Amino acid sequence: MTEWNNWGRCESVTPVERVRPSSVDEVSAVVRSARDRGLRVKAVGTGHSFTGIAVAPGVQVDMSGLTGVLRVDGTRVTLGGGTVLHDLPPLLDPLGLALQNMGDIDAQTITGATSTGTHGTGAKFGGLATRIVGATLVTGAGDILNVSETENSKLLPAVALGLGALGVLVDVTVDCVPSFGLRCVETPEPLELVLTEWTQRIAEADHFEFYWFPHTEAALTITNTRLPADAPTKPLSAASRWFDESLMSNTFFAGSTAFQRRFPGTTPRINRLSTGLTGNRAFSDKSYRVFTTERRVRFREMEYAIPQDQIPTVLREIKALIERKGWTISFPVEVRAAAKDELWMSTATDRATGYIAVHRYFREDPTEYFTAVETIMKAHEGRPHWGKMNTRTAADLAPAYPKFGEFLKVRDQLDPDRVFTNDYLDRVLGK
Repeated sequence: MTEWNNWGRCESVTPVERVRPSSVDEVSAVVRSARDRGLRVKAVGTGHSFTGIAVAPGVQVDMSGLTGVLRVDGTRVTLGGGTVLHDLPPLLDPLGLALQNMGDIDAQTITGATSTGTHGTGAKFGGLATRIVGATLVTGAGDILNVSETENSKLLPAVALGLGALGVLVDVTVDCVPSFGLRCVETPEPLELVLTEWTQRIAEADHFEFYWFPHTEAALTITNTRLPADAPTKPLSAASRWFDESLMSNTFFAGSTAFQRRFPGTTPRINRLSTGLTGNRAFSDKSYRVFTTERRVRFREMEYAIPQDQIPTVLREIKALIERKGWTISFPVEVRAAAKDELWMSTATDRATGYIAVHRYFREDPTEYFTAVETIMKAHEGRPHWGKMNTRTAADLAPAYPKFGEFLKVRDQLDPDRVFTNDYLDRVLGK
């Protein structure tokens, strides 16, 4: 059996067995067989989580055999659990539909993204899992369970964002929206101005986020405005897209990151250059072409959710930390916002949320940087993204989630023998 590695190359495992089912009945048989043999089961998508949430020492369930549109009912589309986000536009476009919101990476499977709490930005919009209105789940006993607003509805807030701890999601029903466009304006601005106007910016824009390159006083702001599907658009030319997203954001960034690793003293100057070269443009296009960008430079990431109004304070603390420690950080810090929701294990449950994500090149040890930033986040009621690196445990996470206890009861109900657990889930949920 070959070794499995995640995208960030920070988790690996050689499973006892790897299977690729193509139906819910096959998934059920796999779970029953594994349970009888005392093996744990984990579904795996494309490996874009930086935590060990999908690590499968026992039976690894490759979800790529369960893809595509299964049913359509108005705006509600049922998708195979292994459907990758970048495959959705050609499936949804002919239906006149789109995802309501997206993150900036579309390489995850739909169930991998929703199960870990993947989100985009926009103070009026929740994460991807908030749009799930139904699911088919194979439980720890191998039973097939349908969950929706009319069937086992009390389980929906747990199953929609279940961390892979409740079963194998063979399909999910997503409430989509009519297709729409986005007008994007990217502008370098003074960091302090952006922090001072943070609350106003996220309230006025449909989607607002910014990147701050450490060792600079500038932020690259990105403001997206939603447009009707039939509104005229001005997409980036092929040459502009190649220059901005392939050459500058990937080829140049890969080279500069490797150079900075060897010559860390160059980082402040290169970061100032990067802020100017990667911003200052305006264009409009279909929503999915604006939301997402290609990411070829491998990195490791930690992201925390904090109360929305604390973003300026926390970012200033991180900035002061980097200066005090004398670190050289080549990757930008990403800042976003999301609406509160009612999903039990969502990082945005019961509060309007801001997100701060820190990164390091995958060949660099992120431990010291991430640990220090995590200390700041914990002091501000931080909740870690389930698919991003963290050191939290069930004991200190439980007080952060109002429905943590209820989620554990559902876990006991659907997987009493812990068929779907692994070391990561043991740490963040308990055994």
